[in-house]
Amino acid sequence: MRGVIEKLSDEGLGVLRNGRKEILVPYTAPGDIVEVRKWRKKKKKLIATDFEVVEPSEIRVEPKCSHFSRCGGCLLQHIPYKEQLRFKSSKLSRYLGMNVEVIPSPVIYGHRNRIDIVISTKGIGFRRYGTWWDVVGIEECPVFGETSGRVLNALREFIEDEKLSPYDIRKNKGFLRYIVIREGKFTGEVMVNLVTKEGKLPESFPDYFPFATSLYWSVNRSESDVSYGDVERFWGEPFIRERLDDVTYLIHPNSFFQTNTYQAVNLVRKVAKLANGERVLDLYSGVGTFGVYLAKRGFRVEGIEINPFAVEMANENARINNVEATFKVGSDKDVESLSNYDTVIVDPPRAGLHPKLIRKILRDEPERLIYVSCNPKTLAENISHLKEKYRIESAVGLDMFPHTPHVEAVVELKRFET
Repeated sequence: MRGVIEKLSDEGLGVLRNGRKEILVPYTAPGDIVEVRKWRKKKKKLIATDFEVVEPSEIRVEPKCSHFSRCGGCLLQHIPYKEQLRFKSSKLSRYLGMNVEVIPSPVIYGHRNRIDIVISTKGIGFRRYGTWWDVVGIEECPVFGETSGRVLNALREFIEDEKLSPYDIRKNKGFLRYIVIREGKFTGEVMVNLVTKEGKLPESFPDYFPFATSLYWSVNRSESDVSYGDVERFWGEPFIRERLDDVTYLIHPNSFFQTNTYQAVNLVRKVAKLANGERVLDLYSGVGTFGVYLAKRGFRVEGIEINPFAVEMANENARINNVEATFKVGSDKDVESLSNYDTVIVDPPRAGLHPKLIRKILRDEPERLIYVSCNPKTLAENISHLKEKYRIESAVGLDMFPHTPHVEAVVELKRFET
């Protein structure tokens, strides 16, 4: 098939049409003339696997990363940043049925504060786009910043000196599996977490990473291909710190934190501006990113989170910031009553709100909801049920993920007056 890329799909792939057939072509831009030779079916969609850009679009720009179009981490580096924002705004607007502005990321390279790098027989880097078994070796990740190159150089030296075996993904064999790098962008603190299978780690390991504030060795004892495990040992500090305005957060290898620190500042500020009243319930509260920030501004905050370790971290974050906020373990569907709160914040996983929680919101009718979402589809579906008693007061997007098709949304929902 040969033709012109009309637009980008929601997944950030170029759309090529020929009659009733639609093929999605990665790493293409609207206006590209492409020739597609092979494609495969994935989740009822046709994805090009062998193609050529015959004539590039005028809107294309030169990607900053030399691994772009092979590494699966970024899909849109060849699209001008203003066009990326326009694409994300259009997607959010379509799902929500209203015009939604997207706030640009203050930084579009060096913004990620975490990357999970595969250590494999194929190379040390990221998965090749469209595969689980292949890896594109990298020297540095521009999306993370210069620290990534420093860590990877030290890792390669360590592997060579100690003659260690990288992971064979297909055979599920080998000692070294992942190295996870985290960085406090506003504090400069660095955490390095080496994830291995069971075995013996050479005692020389910490000597290669003297620049790390916090150095961990974790063991993945399962067959699952995941970048975390049981903490076996650590050197230096048990946590690194990050700051969002006047709030300090502790970060542990196994805790979640918003991956774009620079934009996370705008996110917490936005949520704090929308919060109203005195009592706030922070559902899916994680390590207290919103809850602790709001408590610092005088709100009485209670948080509920299903992950016990995240709850422990949230309470510790409240303690070190000297604020009164209480976080406890619980599930979204197990909330007893929402009617006692002036504002309820929900930041669910991609699957959205549990149906029981939606029914509880409609029953208890808290005055104001702030819905934070990274999945416009489930966000729109949930809001369609809540519209029975709530109206959208405001909606905005925040580009937490430059060069990817993903976008964060913050929607303010207000109860209809009776």
